[in-house]
Amino acid sequence: MELPRDQLYHQINKRVDSMIKMGLVDEVKGLLLYKELNALQTVGYKELFEFFENKISKAAAVEKIKLNTRHYAKRQITWFTKDKTIKWIDASNKNISHQVHQTILAAIL
Repeated sequence: MELPRDQLYHQINKRVDSMIKMGLVDEVKGLLLYKELNALQTVGYKELFEFFENKISKAAAVEKIKLNTRHYAKRQITWFTKDKTIKWIDASNKNISHQVHQTILAAIL
């Protein structure tokens, strides 16, 4: 599925805000002892580790999470755009279920 870039970025920003409200900060705080693990060198964790190390403010950490998530999404789009076998579906289309149905039918027929 694809969205216009501005809508995608808006959704990313909303999702990060929601993750913060749902306890991401406390989750990361509980992982401070393990911050060097490769699995924790990902978007969301590394920025909050910087916050807990007093390198940046909480607000700056949240903004970095949003920015780094948007960058990651852009890299994914670039990667998948190269694959010409992918059938993109406009997620902003009000008639998305019909579009999905037609795409599936075309693939199996």
